[in-house]
Amino acid sequence: MAVVDISEELKSLSSTMGSIEAVLDLDALRADIAALEEQAAAPSLWDDPEAAQKITSKLSHLQAEVRKAETLRGRIDDLEVLFELAADEGDADAQAEAEAELESVRKALDEMEVRT
Repeated sequence: MAVVDISEELKSLSSTMGSIEAVLDLDALRADIAALEEQAAAPSLWDDPEAAQKITSKLSHLQAEVRKAETLRGRIDDLEVLFELAADEGDADAQAEAEAELESVRKALDEMEVRT
């Protein structure tokens, strides 16, 4: 893949991820997580097992969503460095690894986009 193609692809991935982050509203999710963590830390949490289960389940779900988004954002950000290193080294294996990661990120991003 040409350097210009890679650059455009990375910009496109980053833009798509930005749209997903906006739809997810990560700041609001983090605020919800903080509120749920506060509730989960209450000594009386398990006085009502059904409510406790709902709180811990929702907390776990929100944490997983934020973690997925943050991980995918990190992978997208790392791709540029991966391609730069592969180009600097002129190593076909490193280039193939970078392209495989690009394909993996594309797939993960497509899946996340469908879910949001």
